[in-house]
Amino acid sequence: MIVVTGATGNVGKPLTRALIEAGEQVTAVSRHAAPAPEGGRHVVADLAAPAGLEPALAGAKALFLLLSGDLHATGASPADVIRQAVASGVRRIVLLSSLGVATRPFGATRIALRAVEDVLRESDVDWAVLRPGGFASNALWWAESVRERRVVAAPFGDVGVPIVDPADIAEVAAACLLDDRHTGGVYALTGPEVITPRGQADAIATALGSPVRFHELTRAEAKAGMARSMPAELADDTLDILGAPNPDELRVSPDVQRVLGRAPRPFAGWAARNIAAFR
Repeated sequence: MIVVTGATGNVGKPLTRALIEAGEQVTAVSRHAAPAPEGGRHVVADLAAPAGLEPALAGAKALFLLLSGDLHATGASPADVIRQAVASGVRRIVLLSSLGVATRPFGATRIALRAVEDVLRESDVDWAVLRPGGFASNALWWAESVRERRVVAAPFGDVGVPIVDPADIAEVAAACLLDDRHTGGVYALTGPEVITPRGQADAIATALGSPVRFHELTRAEAKAGMARSMPAELADDTLDILGAPNPDELRVSPDVQRVLGRAPRPFAGWAARNIAAFR
């Protein structure tokens, strides 16, 4: 049995589906009640209280660990989730980390994530670490404004990074959970091209078949919006990358191709598959 945390999210949902289609028994974990995935089971648990994961982890051979935003807050101890999993007999853990651990190692949230990676490396389990850059699904922040006003509002309109499709992250995670060849792998996950927020707006407009206007936010305006769903420090770290990506953050990684044997999906493909959210 494989446990997937964050199972109702943009990575967890396709990962759960992929594992079930591969014939695995899956326990989908989230903080809130949700329907059980077809062919699997759902358990409500809060990763901020790792002991509460014990029922979900019972009998599990592997764990996909996605750390929600509150586990990056001061005083949180996400490494305890790894320790709980090891104590429960889990033998393989795939951790969803961040590209910033390598590209900006001295930010507070990156230091905390690196510490979690180190705990995983030192544990007595098989492991793999996934380090994605920005997610294509972050464009869903714009869904309401596109539906109501045909507007995308974002900072740094002409500064791009190679954002990654969450479906690619899910497929790489499934490969790491199922294939021994990926044990000890650390994978940087990006899309196939650098794309700006203005370019994302154009891709959404193309998928809609309707013009979409781009409105550039100030950094302060963007932070105020982001801070409603993540710690302010994490919002600042994210904005630092979006506003002034360094050469490593602009690099298109070969790792999706290396693991999956195909190129990563472009943002335009993500927009076309998810266009119902913007109609």
